[in-house]
Amino acid sequence: MHAPASSSDAQAAGPLAGVRVLDLTAVVLGPIATQILGDFGADVIKVEAPEGDRMRANGVSRRPRGMSSIFLAINRNKRSLCIDLKAAGGIDVIKRLLPTVDVLVHNMRLAAVERLGLGYDAVAALNPRLVYCVAPGFGQGGPDEAKPAFDDVIQAACGLAGLLGHDSGKPDYIPSLIADKTAGLALCNAVLAALLERARSGRGQFVEVPMFETMVAFTLAEHLGGLTFEPPHGSAGYKRLLAGGRRPAPTRDGHVAMLPYSGDHWREFFRRAGREDLALKYNFDDRHERNARIQEIYEDMASLTRDMSSAQCLALCESLDIAATRIHTIDELPAHPHLQAVGLFQRAVHPSEGPMLAMRPPTKFGRTPASLRRPAPWLGEHNDEVLHEAGYDDAQIARLKAQRVVVCVPPS
Repeated sequence: MHAPASSSDAQAAGPLAGVRVLDLTAVVLGPIATQILGDFGADVIKVEAPEGDRMRANGVSRRPRGMSSIFLAINRNKRSLCIDLKAAGGIDVIKRLLPTVDVLVHNMRLAAVERLGLGYDAVAALNPRLVYCVAPGFGQGGPDEAKPAFDDVIQAACGLAGLLGHDSGKPDYIPSLIADKTAGLALCNAVLAALLERARSGRGQFVEVPMFETMVAFTLAEHLGGLTFEPPHGSAGYKRLLAGGRRPAPTRDGHVAMLPYSGDHWREFFRRAGREDLALKYNFDDRHERNARIQEIYEDMASLTRDMSSAQCLALCESLDIAATRIHTIDELPAHPHLQAVGLFQRAVHPSEGPMLAMRPPTKFGRTPASLRRPAPWLGEHNDEVLHEAGYDDAQIARLKAQRVVVCVPPS
């Protein structure tokens, strides 16, 4: 492990303090993963091309360019090094950095990274202890391994888009970058597992976290259904989700989310709602029967909640310890009383963007807290700092700048 990048990092050391990550990722999947590593204390060096990560332009921006809401949300706790890898000398900068880092992460297609001279074998020769983690769209060895992939393509490929439109026959995308973010979490887990193994063996390794395979496993965890068995025992799909039961419950003035989970929950809900006949209609203690009749049960539940106000329904659920909540809009979340009480949202002042609302790392560690040590950087903000750490002197850095190998683009 390497020393933290600065005294400010050391003062707020998380569990990964001393780990250095060379981050060649862009867009959402990789940056989500490396931000978590940074939140946990790692020194993350974000390498960007002169045009910058494309997410710098996506979302809401206060200024004309470079620091969008999405970029700010997924690139904190990183230092930006802006290098033109296609320029003569650009790859040399990366190679100078490689022996100083513990982890390299990229989501480039493998053919492209091989052409740059940064394939695993070449990199491992410079740093055998390196954890080299790649996040392609499709894994090596299949006919799609060289295809490009983005969130909506993977949502379609892994079955999620079809599930969303299974009733209407019109597939649709979940209005969240769920494939990017889920694969990003898997990527972060893979890095942590490989670091743990390296602590035991002393050796680095190649790690692949493909989006498609990750999201197929994610989708089919509950939906493999009858295909689990050979020969198949029915079709794929978790009927409880597909039969229309898992929908917000209608109320007199809107909807609530509620999930009676145990047999006692269901029985007592119907009784307290004044319908003893429904409490006796089903054998709620038999989970298999309950699951087989779940659509009918939910229809009976909805027939009762329609005559309640949302407040009445939620109060009844709370009295029975049934999980329930009103349905919040995303605009309402910063004012959610629980989130305010636990301090998830924090007000900060970004050096270039001014006052902003940020979210702290949601994970808490008792001894080694995750923290907001650095705001999202502007393009090339830490060029000199990182290059000095790689052994370049002022004259060499000046030449790299003059040759446009290294670029700094402060925000407007």
